Amino acid sequence: MRRRWFSFERFAAVVGKEFVQMRRDRLTFAMIIGIPVMQMVLFGYAINSDPKHLPTAVLAADQSVFSRTLVAAMQNSDYFKIVRVVESEEQARDLIARGEVQFVVDIPWDFSRRLLRGERPSVLLTADATDPSATSNAVSAFRVLAESALARELEGSLVHLRRDAPSLEVIVHPRYNPEGLIQYNIVPGLMGVVLTMTLVIITALAITREHERGTMENLLSTPVRPLEVMVGKIIPFILMGYMQVAVILLAARYLFQVPLTGSLPLLLLASLPFIAANLGVGITFSTLARNQLQAMQMAFFFFLPSILLSGFMFPFRGMPRWAQIVGEVLPLTHYLRIVRGILLKGNGLGEIAPELWPIALFLIASLSIGLKRYRRTLE
Repeated sequence: MRRRWFSFERFAAVVGKEFVQMRRDRLTFAMIIGIPVMQMVLFGYAINSDPKHLPTAVLAADQSVFSRTLVAAMQNSDYFKIVRVVESEEQARDLIARGEVQFVVDIPWDFSRRLLRGERPSVLLTADATDPSATSNAVSAFRVLAESALARELEGSLVHLRRDAPSLEVIVHPRYNPEGLIQYNIVPGLMGVVLTMTLVIITALAITREHERGTMENLLSTPVRPLEVMVGKIIPFILMGYMQVAVILLAARYLFQVPLTGSLPLLLLASLPFIAANLGVGITFSTLARNQLQAMQMAFFFFLPSILLSGFMFPFRGMPRWAQIVGEVLPLTHYLRIVRGILLKGNGLGEIAPELWPIALFLIASLSIGLKRYRRTLE
């Protein structure tokens, strides 16, 4: 009997088989639901290209009513949050270098005297311009609010000091990236993004592939301990990570003219715990995944929030508080600050130390989980 070219019964059987397979592969089904939900939450709530309430320090040598009005206007605005009052330019430079503040407002000692004389006193606004998109709107807002704040004080007998031109001159000093070149921010950040993407995925796939092929079973007949196996597998990937670092640094220097202000050996040393932390995540995923597809899904599920919540694509300070807390857990967030700090600011070990210990803590946690899971796999 000649078979029909299309049978609804055979078609229904294939469809039913696929639904059964999907139901058994719970991880894939969770990814199908989880990734769209994660993207909607992150893009809908966490991503903001116009950050507000940026931490600001004040260096006010003039303590007149005009200076206090200007500081109060900044405090009441949406763009600035006064977090420190400093006494010297050295303190201000240190806060900017460490990334503790985004702006420093310097009000000179003769500000009120020059204003009352009808001159145009100047106010210096120093900005951490490593990420131009995080400061541009705030700088524009400062010019407007400074003029409007002083206009409210120039009343009564001082109304004659009002003029068509601005009453003060705002001098903006964008540090570390005076020309506002976006590649100065993006290219150094790519180092962390590339390392996160490749090391997690390649490590998870390489070890899962050995399980699928059965070559991992050969280790069961040897006296090699799980820790020795893990370290032996990590070392080649660490070398591969440093090769990627070298390629990106060469491209940053000679293709994009990104300055290397700080110490290259310090950057290479600080990259080691970050590389190891990503490898620990990849090994942990390889012990959880039953096949390479699941390993790839887990790696992507880790990579997506890393790239969106680390401050690589969007200003970190523009995200809501809960998103910043999640971002602080991710090693990429701290590594981006380290790389940009060393390359653009010339930071030393003292400035990057607060960013190293969270990466080290994440490294210990990921390797501990991976080692525990790996021992169960071998035994």
